[in-house]
Amino acid sequence: MPFNVELSSVLNPSRVLILESSTKKDALKTLIDCLSTASEIKTPQELSDAIFYREQLMSTGIGMGIGVPHVRLDSVEKPVMCIGICRNPIMDYESLDGQPVRLIFMIAAGQHQHAEHLRLLSSLCSRLKSEKLRNALMSAPDTSTFHHILVHPEK
Repeated sequence: MPFNVELSSVLNPSRVLILESSTKKDALKTLIDCLSTASEIKTPQELSDAIFYREQLMSTGIGMGIGVPHVRLDSVEKPVMCIGICRNPIMDYESLDGQPVRLIFMIAAGQHQHAEHLRLLSSLCSRLKSEKLRNALMSAPDTSTFHHILVHPEK
């Protein structure tokens, strides 16, 4: 993969969550709270404001049961990510394909990290095109298995 990114460098296993949320707003709030605990996030309110503003512009539901809310902020030192596994599909996510969202990948990068941000998005979306990988992720029994499957996909 030409723009592959080591997901282990941006995703700590503790930032993979099983969400009980049933609405997009609640799911995003939970993920913002989680991502705000990362040392890379200096201003949690800036993250929250930016995520919700980005969603107002256009939904980050890319289809296939996946949402990828992503922002670039002045206060972020290096890219960081958290993931929500939605046990109850999020019906109001407004995905491009009209389907509910089951996996949410929240990404924050520095304002000056345009290339890194795009490489991370490309790498993630490229991996998630695999139906086999998506199914494995959605059926992972726990967050550590999910993290392992995502970070170490079969070659």
